[in-house]
Amino acid sequence: MSTNSLEFQCTAASGEAISLSVEPAALVIAGWAGRDSAAVEAHIRELEEIGVARPRRTPMFYRLAPSLVTVDGSMDVVGREATGEAEVVLVNVNGELCVGIGSDHTDRKLEAVGVTLSKQICGKPVGPALWRLDDLRGHWDQLVLRSLVWRDGEWQLYQDGTLAGLMSPETLLEQYAQEGGSFGPGAVMFCGTVPIIGEFYFAEKMALELTDPVLGRTLRHEFGVNGLQIAD
Repeated sequence: MSTNSLEFQCTAASGEAISLSVEPAALVIAGWAGRDSAAVEAHIRELEEIGVARPRRTPMFYRLAPSLVTVDGSMDVVGREATGEAEVVLVNVNGELCVGIGSDHTDRKLEAVGVTLSKQICGKPVGPALWRLDDLRGHWDQLVLRSLVWRDGEWQLYQDGTLAGLMSPETLLEQYAQEGGSFGPGAVMFCGTVPIIGEFYFAEKMALELTDPVLGRTLRHEFGVNGLQIAD
């Protein structure tokens, strides 16, 4: 079990905010979590062409070390093959589900060797601000997920899409339970991502955003990425 205690602030729709301390007990990355099965299949075929193995099923749940989750403003990765993807993150806080944002950083070179390994080798940055899932259920599909990368001295849009194309938290948790998964207190789940704009890009700075147009608020988390030199 992780001893990596994380400090969050969860804000309700009313504006009331409470501070929370969470010790991650489990980390799950939900891959291939799109609702459109044809689009998922097309993406699988694209990755097969560059050597990434076809998943056994969709969605696919990758279990990783919970100690990878961090709210720090920077992290180290090995080399410059790791790229991030913005994802909605579910956190079980003492039995209540809260929503945040995080990046499923993945080593793209290692991805052709093993998807789980390529994810396990990278930290999983998560923003310290959360929302209550119950406040979002009625307009979940309208939430907008974005990421930006620092490139050529400015922020450039890297991802932009609504959550309508992804499986809902309820669907993911139901399928995870059918596979024997338990999402108890301290569990963290990354819930899928939206397409990137252009090609994968190693960024030394990345920003994640989740915008709620109904309640008029945005979660934003910026962090730096230090690519450690690989010895010859």
